[in-house]
Amino acid sequence: MKVFGICASPRKGTTHYVLDHALNTLEGHGFETEIFTCQAKDLKPCMHCDYCLENKKCIIQDDMAEVYENLQSADGIILATPIHSGSVSAQMSIIMDRTRALEAVDYNLLRGKIGMSIAVGGDRTGGQDLAHMTIINYFMIHGIIPVSGGPFGSNLGASFWSEDSLDKIKEDTYGMESLNRTLIEFENFLNKYIY
Repeated sequence: MKVFGICASPRKGTTHYVLDHALNTLEGHGFETEIFTCQAKDLKPCMHCDYCLENKKCIIQDDMAEVYENLQSADGIILATPIHSGSVSAQMSIIMDRTRALEAVDYNLLRGKIGMSIAVGGDRTGGQDLAHMTIINYFMIHGIIPVSGGPFGSNLGASFWSEDSLDKIKEDTYGMESLNRTLIEFENFLNKYIY
């Protein structure tokens, strides 16, 4: 099975570190993984021009082509975002909005895939829950089954406190526990519903 992870940070730092750890864990359990990082990518916002509805493709030609390809081929999707202004990054918002063009091709392309959320904040309560809910709403709108780590510390997904430092996020044992719990449920859902 294939898991596609999107790192929606404009830089290679704490969010990339956490997502990379998650994907490496899944690879160790036999999953094929692919990562897309927004760092230095050309990602333009959706213009809501409806070109995709008539032409079955997006009018914008940029690095979203790689995202479209991997979203279609993945069984599981992990969306990892840094917290910007209390919610998801602008890059994550662009990717979520631009998925509209993919579903203009086929409404059911993403239905039944398993989705997981990772949120990395500079503060312990910097907006991780709101970011998770934004991602979960996205999953539900597109028929992706959202998975959390359960009611004890990872209610909505994996939440990290980076203190804006790669060294500090490596010390966030609470965040890592939330990631491990969420990964267990993510794998359980993939094995139960995809096979």
